[in-house]
Amino acid sequence: MTCTIVVGGQWGDEGKGKIISYLCDKDNPSIVARGGVGPNAGHTVEVNGEKYGIRMVPTGFPNRSSKLAIGAGVLVDPEVLLKEIEMLDKFNIKDRLIVDKHCGIIEEKHKEMDKSNNHLSKEIGSTGTGCGPANVDRAMRTLKLAKDIEVLKPFLGDVSNTLNDALDNGENVLIEGTQGTLLSLYYGSYPYVTSKDTTASSFAADVGIGPTKVDEVVVVFKSYPTRVGEGPFPTEMSFDESEKLGLVEYGTVTGRRRRVGFFDYELARRVCRLNGATQIAITCLDKYDKECYGITDYDNLTEKGKAFIKEIEEKVGVPVTIISTGPELHQTIDLR
Repeated sequence: MTCTIVVGGQWGDEGKGKIISYLCDKDNPSIVARGGVGPNAGHTVEVNGEKYGIRMVPTGFPNRSSKLAIGAGVLVDPEVLLKEIEMLDKFNIKDRLIVDKHCGIIEEKHKEMDKSNNHLSKEIGSTGTGCGPANVDRAMRTLKLAKDIEVLKPFLGDVSNTLNDALDNGENVLIEGTQGTLLSLYYGSYPYVTSKDTTASSFAADVGIGPTKVDEVVVVFKSYPTRVGEGPFPTEMSFDESEKLGLVEYGTVTGRRRRVGFFDYELARRVCRLNGATQIAITCLDKYDKECYGITDYDNLTEKGKAFIKEIEEKVGVPVTIISTGPELHQTIDLR
């Protein structure tokens, strides 16, 4: 039995989708459960050369033998969820998805409030998906829950019971967190944060398991961290500099250009302590050093690539066990 939580180590956009998909393929968990805020986080998953941008369905969907669960702590936009179920029809999502009956529901009014609130949309850089206003209503005890929504009834269940039963039966469970630790309402660069905590502890609570059930916490860092929207970014480089390095990216949800910076070892150490990290996954090593592209054996990495990995381990104090060297699942070094 292994319960693993995957957490973003920066401001989101770390490439968690690739890492989660790889772990689902390699470790074959019986359940992949999603924690986090809601549809304000987008993950890009590439399967056989085809890219899928998703915001609600757990990114472990390519493994057809895994159940997919959305925990009670996650806000659900029924419109977004149903569109994704339809888009991913060939992966048989309808028969595998469990939406916790206690998930909060985002309504049109929440999205309108999000977009019309100048403080959120302009100053903070909200995604406009309605998550913040919906979480306000949840705190005020006026929010609709998934059990109140007719179109969601075929998918409703008790995610906490399902996960705990699986763990009691000795099955592997993977919990995927959304956003990044530095967007946490409590530990991020407030007020330029999301509307709840985004660390491993909260993701466990989102899906209804206790801390003693967690075995591994994998924190994902991108070799060049990125950030969408406003807020501090200590190691940020100029757009001109990022263009020279070929680092031009756009957010999955908003389409806004991502700000790019250099790896911040001090922040990475803090993030690993906040999450109780047992392992680090590094993505986009091929962007740090193009000669590392597609390499699957650590010994074949360039000296530059190896030195970067070694420096992370020494300065952050957590072993790097998974290294992504390209977008495809097989372009991965697994040192576990």
